[in-house]
Amino acid sequence: MRAVHRVAVIAVPPATTFDLSIPELVLGETTVDGRPGYQVRVCTARPGRIATSGSLEVTVPHGLEAVDDADTVIVTGTGARDDIPPAVLKALRRASAAGRRVASICTGAFVLARAGLLDGRSATTYWAKSEEFSARYPTVRLRPDVLYVEDGNVLTSAGLSAGIDLCLHLVRTDYGAATANAVARLMVAAPVRPGGQAQFIATPLPPETGTSLAATRAWALDHLHEPLTRAELAAHARTSVRTLARRFHDETGLSPLQWLLHQRVLRAQELLETTDLPMDRVARLSGLATTDSLRHHLARRTGLTPSAYRVAFSRRPGARG
Repeated sequence: MRAVHRVAVIAVPPATTFDLSIPELVLGETTVDGRPGYQVRVCTARPGRIATSGSLEVTVPHGLEAVDDADTVIVTGTGARDDIPPAVLKALRRASAAGRRVASICTGAFVLARAGLLDGRSATTYWAKSEEFSARYPTVRLRPDVLYVEDGNVLTSAGLSAGIDLCLHLVRTDYGAATANAVARLMVAAPVRPGGQAQFIATPLPPETGTSLAATRAWALDHLHEPLTRAELAAHARTSVRTLARRFHDETGLSPLQWLLHQRVLRAQELLETTDLPMDRVARLSGLATTDSLRHHLARRTGLTPSAYRVAFSRRPGARG
């Protein structure tokens, strides 16, 4: 029987309550073959009631022993800087040295950096704190304009909702695109987004005028197998191509064609993981048209050929013995 993936979420006071809730909300919704995909335990240096950045009171039940039992350790947002408990830093160093996956959400990156886990690595944090972060930790290659960064066994995300993207990426890595997108649908969240997407977009929420392109994006997902053009997307949205491009970038941080390509590669990954369809069929159904195009774009995204990807990530029963 598959062992459940154990996750320790470290709360560092004063904790950001929204960030603290994300791992359990996302990972706790993950089921694989009818069983939970993750066991999530929230822990802190001194269990009990902890300070938060807002008016809510939070009680954390577990101590840092949860970190030593975890496969993945996540530090969530915090206002702490110089007063991070030494026990937290030691626990993170032990986890990293043992080869565990370590991640942060929002300003949790300050904790990873203080522990020395980001030295010489690429990382991100909440864009509004990027100047402070760079001043404190100049040896970290900060990327302040992306949703999340994966550098070896260390992952960092931007603020607030980018933590959801990071957790969906973890689900995608552990259990595949189909499972991650199923979790996203349950949460009424966007499908898995690329980490390199901009974290700050001009219009985070569409205006209340009925002009959101959400319906057009949903329509496009149902027609990925067709050779969609910007003109066809604009026609569905009842707008000009130029206005479509501007609004698409405002709402997603990507151009229409960039967004389409990302969704098509995700669809191809899902088909490779969950079916035994021949490669030319996978290419057509995902809208990548040809096996050469499928091979090119999948290799750029994952470094693997379609056949190698299927062998490595197939989720079909018995596919990997």
